[in-house]
Amino acid sequence: EVTNLVEAPAAVLGSFDKSRLELPREVLVSVMKQHQRYFPVESKQGLLPYFIAVGNGVGGRQVARGNEAVIRARFADAAYFVARDLRMPLEAYVPRLETLTFQAELGSMLDKTRRIERLVDRLATPFGLTPADRRIAVRAARLCKADLATHMVKDMTSLQGVMGRYYALQSGEPELVGQAILEHYLPRTTGDELPKSGPGIVLAVADRLDSLMGLFAIGIQPTGTRDPYALRRAALGVVQILTAQRRNFDLRTGLGWALEGLGRPAAEQALPDCLAFIAARQQRLLLGEGWPHDVSEAVLAAQSHDPYRAALAVKALAGWVKQPDWPKILQAYARCVRITRDVSGLPRFSPDRADEPATRALAQALSAAERVPRQNGAIDDFIQALRPVIPAIDRFFEEVLVMTDERAVRENRLALLQRVVKLAEGVADFSRLEGF
Repeated sequence: EVTNLVEAPAAVLGSFDKSRLELPREVLVSVMKQHQRYFPVESKQGLLPYFIAVGNGVGGRQVARGNEAVIRARFADAAYFVARDLRMPLEAYVPRLETLTFQAELGSMLDKTRRIERLVDRLATPFGLTPADRRIAVRAARLCKADLATHMVKDMTSLQGVMGRYYALQSGEPELVGQAILEHYLPRTTGDELPKSGPGIVLAVADRLDSLMGLFAIGIQPTGTRDPYALRRAALGVVQILTAQRRNFDLRTGLGWALEGLGRPAAEQALPDCLAFIAARQQRLLLGEGWPHDVSEAVLAAQSHDPYRAALAVKALAGWVKQPDWPKILQAYARCVRITRDVSGLPRFSPDRADEPATRALAQALSAAERVPRQNGAIDDFIQALRPVIPAIDRFFEEVLVMTDERAVRENRLALLQRVVKLAEGVADFSRLEGF
């Protein structure tokens, strides 16, 4: 940014009073970078009372003194705001959130805070929080937006969360409460750090689920490049947090709880549309990591509700499609899918109508595959269960006419093939794979 502001850069070193280092580091850095386009100076021990300013063709001590005068005034304002904010504990700012609108139909920031608080309490169990961490998370949820009503954050909105943590600790709140308040904004951007503490993770997910589900419920969705509520970033944040923490969590449950917390009717498609929106963000993330498009699409079609499990499945399936015998595996399964795709309402398969040896052999192989223990959504488990059935599938199609004129026999054979297709239920939609 500075490079594009000047044609003939001339850097000067300026300084400020060491006493200002008592202010939170983030305040000083934000003032220098955002207000003045200065470069902070640091050592391994921390921030130093210096800055580097860049003039356009003009440098020297006189320019440095002018910039020092400006930064003194900026820091004085920041010190005043912080001192004024600290006259009250952070909790005293919570009622003031009533004056800040989150969204006209969804109420104020105080309304949002209350929804987050309830959602955090429900998410604590599936996220495995201890009773102590649950109390920390709920307390942090109560205070997580309070700094939006402070003078410092009103002046510099980029400090939200940072000041919340600082003010919470200055108000005597536990360290973990302050940490969760800060972490619930993470990640702010692509490549940003992620929340690490249990309460911070739950609070970060709860905040994003409330925003996503709330705005989808009232019909506000990103269009083209327009995304005023940063829902793309919120969806990506949920995916990144769950995958980085290796946390299995059904987003259908979380979004359902968020929808209940709104206390208002929503369009029937609001939750499925929101889930599809999050899945689209995960697919972009997977493509950016280099995973094949068809593989990610196939897995997400069945497992988008659990981002971490889906990420594992994409990795596993990407490995399988490179195996020499993959075309044979895929085609055997594909034959079963294609012939049963438009068939519904079939009776259950009856062994009594399976007179042909090939039909009985497929039924036996399939029964054995269905008894194999499998983890939900595991690609490896599905393929290991399917592999022994493939010879029986091939034999069945070679020796048996599935679409016979005799209805009862035809439906019985189709019902058996549908059981083969159901082996992949909740694993992937293999019809989306290249070569299907």
